[in-house]
Amino acid sequence: MLIKTPKSWALKECDTTPEAVFKQRRHFLKTGAAALAGGLAGGLIGHHAFAAWPKAGEMLANIQKSGFDPGEATTPLKEVSSYNNFYEFGTGKDEPMSQAKDFKTDPWTVEIAGACAKPGRYDFEDLVSPHQLEERIYRHRCVETWSMVVPWVGVPLADVIKRLEPTSKARYVAFETLHDPARMPGQNRAVLQWPYVEGLRMDEALNPLTLLTVGLYGQALPPQNGAPLRLVVPWKYGFKGIKSIVKITFTEDQPPTSWNRSAPHEYGFYANVNPEVSHPRWSQAKERRIGEFFKQDTLPFNGYGEEVEDLYTSMDLHKYF
Repeated sequence: MLIKTPKSWALKECDTTPEAVFKQRRHFLKTGAAALAGGLAGGLIGHHAFAAWPKAGEMLANIQKSGFDPGEATTPLKEVSSYNNFYEFGTGKDEPMSQAKDFKTDPWTVEIAGACAKPGRYDFEDLVSPHQLEERIYRHRCVETWSMVVPWVGVPLADVIKRLEPTSKARYVAFETLHDPARMPGQNRAVLQWPYVEGLRMDEALNPLTLLTVGLYGQALPPQNGAPLRLVVPWKYGFKGIKSIVKITFTEDQPPTSWNRSAPHEYGFYANVNPEVSHPRWSQAKERRIGEFFKQDTLPFNGYGEEVEDLYTSMDLHKYF
């Protein structure tokens, strides 16, 4: 008899918000202000009890602590929110925090397109609210030598994808960042082709590690970290974690990605953390945590090999980097 042992991150079906409850919640959000003014007693409906989605830095409610935890000290929030790669707000690591401080993310919609049964334009919270918010502590590795350990908050991308019902032609998932140079001043410079785009193979997108992220440290995402909606793929280099997402497309063909399009000899489509493959301008064998002096060995797949290496068993990861 085959006994299947669930992994620590596997959720039970009873943890999922029922569809009917979700629809009740959406109705409440549309009528809640009037109801509250009339003295309605009781709490909000559903897992995510928000009369309005929390603003950047405000606390998110009803977060489930997950088993995703490498058992390492987390990087202080001050460092995570002030040392960023977000070229839409400037190429300096400190520029996004200052340049994005007035970035407005309400309202925010996400276009769903391509090979799926439920295309359309969705309020971003409608994509995540039917699912249980989880806090997951992930190692987060930049393609350069620095790294962080961050408690991200979000929902499994797989749950969102399944709701959207991709067809058999959907072999990849493509993502696109907002393009608005008036609000994102870094887009006035031709350092990349705008808008920023990224992509995953479908099995990568459906892997339980892949997180559609709305917060960190229990708070709604600040603009410099990709508010209101970003991707976190912890076994890949940080540039795969596209920020401020406005479009998700299911496609049969491998989509373009910004850094691969800009410098294909330096940045591959897959971007798996591989200490054996050096960047042309620096080694990837060592990394330094933000705020620490000494370097440590870089782990294959950023330490998540057990969960993801089977996705690449037939691939040459020196060629497909």
